[in-house]
Amino acid sequence: QVRLVESGGGLVQPGGSLRLSCVASGSIFSISAMGWYRQALGKQRELVARSTGGGTTNYADSVKGRFTISRDYAKKTVNLQMNSLKPEDTAVYYCNVLLRRLISSGPEDIWGQGTQVTVTS
Repeated sequence: QVRLVESGGGLVQPGGSLRLSCVASGSIFSISAMGWYRQALGKQRELVARSTGGGTTNYADSVKGRFTISRDYAKKTVNLQMNSLKPEDTAVYYCNVLLRRLISSGPEDIWGQGTQVTVTS
């Protein structure tokens, strides 16, 4: 069983900062990518930031220059530093990991349970 445990969400004023963390545990042979998605009320889930094992990092245009993703594959962790938060960043943030459970397994997308981020004055 693979688990993703997220932490760090909460309530913050516009212009503030939050840091989200996600730790993967369980039977994991390898990790190909780790990232964060978000889903605002009434909207579709969207990519926020994603980092691959090859070193590629992608950000949504709306967060470039404000958010920074960092990951440690050895520790199976991915963090999202969010600065200069805006009310439109309010959403449930989900950790996502693309991994293989065994050497013989195909790739799987695993999702965390989500953590609420609310930006309001």
